[in-house]
Amino acid sequence: MIKNTALTDLHITLGAKMVPFAGFNMPVQYSGINDEHETVRNGVGAFDVSHMGEFILKGDRALDLIQKISSNDASKLYDGKVQYAYLPNETGGVIDDFLVYRIDEKTYFLVVNASNIQKDWDWISQHNTFGVTLKNISDETSLFAVQGPKAAEALASLTDIDLPTMEYYTFAKGRFAGVENVLVSATGYTGAGGFEVYVANKDAKTVWNAIFEAGAPFDIKPIGLGARDTLRLEMGFCLYGNDIDDTTSPLEAGLGWVTKFSKDFVNADGLKRQKEAGLSQKLVGFEMIDRGIPRQGYTIVDADRMPIGRVTSGTQSPTLKKSIGLGYVPTAYAKEGSEIYIDIRNHSIKASVVKPPFVK
Repeated sequence: MIKNTALTDLHITLGAKMVPFAGFNMPVQYSGINDEHETVRNGVGAFDVSHMGEFILKGDRALDLIQKISSNDASKLYDGKVQYAYLPNETGGVIDDFLVYRIDEKTYFLVVNASNIQKDWDWISQHNTFGVTLKNISDETSLFAVQGPKAAEALASLTDIDLPTMEYYTFAKGRFAGVENVLVSATGYTGAGGFEVYVANKDAKTVWNAIFEAGAPFDIKPIGLGARDTLRLEMGFCLYGNDIDDTTSPLEAGLGWVTKFSKDFVNADGLKRQKEAGLSQKLVGFEMIDRGIPRQGYTIVDADRMPIGRVTSGTQSPTLKKSIGLGYVPTAYAKEGSEIYIDIRNHSIKASVVKPPFVK
């Protein structure tokens, strides 16, 4: 069964190309990926990302539960602060990457990937030996990402929350588009700046329409998942299911910065051992030197055409007008400037390892 968001009919009316994605009927593009990408990089665009999952964890020991399941140190959070982390599994892989919002010292709000809602819920529930009350509000929550350098200006008239001074990875609750108790966070998956707006499904159309009315003087446009992918890839952000999954090492994926060994968490010892032993491969960014677009699953080879790794994400960058990608290679090839080749239709196409973000 494919699920719809509260705005599926609206997207169809707007002429969106709809595709099944993570079990939902989602808009992949409206005016075209390059145009939408450009809109977000230079102006402001709005995504309906209501397929994402949201959980509330509440109780005296809510922090203890999060510390157990999360790679990051949630004790560093304060009210109104957001943290990026991942859920490690017992076998060295990643169950999901997610965001933790601290509402207050006993209440936390988790945002997880759409394809993993049930899996994450089961995993967190399984580790809840702390008497924490868990609530899955995914099916009743809509999420809009209003992204781009003009986002704060475009939304300013809709809320009393001081958007321009809001620090990256913080949030506030307030009146937004006439709706009370809306959560607005200075987060996003584009690297272009902007906000994410969480509302109840019953208020979704009201809020979406208000965003477009307020954003009209700034040429706001609806943006699909296609541009969301090209935007995140230009920043080198991992996509669950492509660059990280149940079998990939978070340390090899470059997530050591959110792996805090100062506390105990699921498989901390295993990851610590891996770190001490040294990594055998790494997720790297690369730019194509020769013509060709790298795609997920393509083989990475050396100068002698011997397979050395695989492409996990790849696209033609609308901003750079060149092909870019992410992929796992042995650490010997992970240094910036290393020459690698992508096997595209039995041809070795030259690429160079670069340090993301691709767009500075």
